[in-house]
Amino acid sequence: MLFNSLQLSFTYAYYYLDKTDFIAMLCVNKDKPEMHCDGKCQLMKVAQNNNANTDKVPTKNFNLKEVILFVVEQTTYAFLNNPLEKSEKGYYNNLYAFSAMSVLDHPPQA
Repeated sequence: MLFNSLQLSFTYAYYYLDKTDFIAMLCVNKDKPEMHCDGKCQLMKVAQNNNANTDKVPTKNFNLKEVILFVVEQTTYAFLNNPLEKSEKGYYNNLYAFSAMSVLDHPPQA
């Protein structure tokens, strides 16, 4: 389905980027240079094929009279337990202490 929708775009891009190769590969009227087709015949075929494919795609038909629109008042909810709040479930005792000045290295005394 994606290829079908992009086929026309890719064909036109190929035509404008490399016209000589496009004519050599895809042009039907290569043997009739007096027509000055230059590959436009193939572009028209792809465009007609794309239009035929898009006509086959079913469209969703709905009656706008049956669509009922109404306004609903916005309700707010208050949650009692907020999981984002920090809860103190345990006790942590930090007994680690460090002081670089508590122990001084003195030279031995005689």
